[in-house]
Amino acid sequence: MSKKPTASSFLDAMKRQQEPAQIDEPATKAVKSVKNTRAGLKHIGGYLEADTVEKVAILRARLKLDNSQLIKRAIEELFERENAARKFGDR
Repeated sequence: MSKKPTASSFLDAMKRQQEPAQIDEPATKAVKSVKNTRAGLKHIGGYLEADTVEKVAILRARLKLDNSQLIKRAIEELFERENAARKFGDR
């Protein structure tokens, strides 16, 4: 047998909803530490087709890198290859 809602149960529920939610300290500290590690960095993003996204995921897993590390490594290798090509007059 279920209880019928009463005015007092409704008011109690409303009071609970109006109470401020308590924030867990560890979660707050984790967000702050992520912000601190990104200070001074620039976000670069792009829209990639599914096959390229799959290649990125495979490389991330094989090389044990996150997206930022993988992009940095790819840019450094491409930059070095382009500099070498210029030195030899290929570009």
